[in-house]
Amino acid sequence: MSPKAAAPRRPRGKRSKAPPPGPGEIETVPLSVGPKPHPLLGLGLWGLGRWSVEDEARTKATIARAYELGVRWFDTAEVYGAGRSERLLGDVLRRASAGTEKALVVTKLSWEHLRAGQVRASLLRSLERLGRRSVDIYLVHAPDPRVPLEETMVALEALWKEGRIGAIGVSNFSVAQMEEAGRHLAETRLVVNQVRYNLFDREDAEAVLPYCRDHGIVVEAYTPLARGLLHGRYLDGRRPPPEVRQFAQDLFGESRLPELVERARALRELATEAGIPLASIALHWLRARGAAPVFGASRPEQVEANVAAWRSRPPDKVLERADAIARGERA
Repeated sequence: MSPKAAAPRRPRGKRSKAPPPGPGEIETVPLSVGPKPHPLLGLGLWGLGRWSVEDEARTKATIARAYELGVRWFDTAEVYGAGRSERLLGDVLRRASAGTEKALVVTKLSWEHLRAGQVRASLLRSLERLGRRSVDIYLVHAPDPRVPLEETMVALEALWKEGRIGAIGVSNFSVAQMEEAGRHLAETRLVVNQVRYNLFDREDAEAVLPYCRDHGIVVEAYTPLARGLLHGRYLDGRRPPPEVRQFAQDLFGESRLPELVERARALRELATEAGIPLASIALHWLRARGAAPVFGASRPEQVEANVAAWRSRPPDKVLERADAIARGERA
């Protein structure tokens, strides 16, 4: 590694601070770049904006309820509902009291738009849908081996210098890919890597956690509830629908699902003994490992359940037992 690559950077701009949470607020952690701290729990909009026009009221109600309950981190992407997710989020936040200023809005650059000439156009389209002059964090949704990371990161840093992006992050990146991306940022640095992570899916996240911890990168954990399995869904005979199996074949494949259901039932028993929701164990297990979970929801009552689960913090001994159960060590 060259001396330039090894030297610590001093990014321009004010480092975020993490003030103590007020009543009803979600705790935050500071970011190395950008004026806003990063909440430890967020709402992911992957499932929102994909429905018919008649369902938009429910989508907006779900986002609005999250904001009412203190959720301030909202995660979307240009590919979610072909942009509808961004538009609906922007509509709700503009109507919320100071919603645009208080929310941490994260959106993503599609893996199909990583060429330098595409990056700016994609961001401007996202900002137009969101109704914002800038986005708090802009993630590369996934790398494309056909496009050099240098090309993408240089284009992103130019937008950061213009103030269009508060901070730059990535998603689904390995350590090697993060290192390469960081080498091509001259005046700023990566602040986030969003990866799949839950009690049953650990491999991708645990490969990057030490690097992220050492470099001040927040690990955002998507699918923290294993597509509902760690919320108690599918534990009493109900089968996952085809659309869920399509996007989570590793979880819901015939060879693995029966064993995971058995372990999830044992986790539910543990939660019942502790007097807490099963989701509390799943979410706080991630928090204990230094990850910030971003959960999905399609109805206001799902948001209510997940926020309530977050507010019920399990004892460390319960989390230790949960870790063993999830790994198959029932004893």
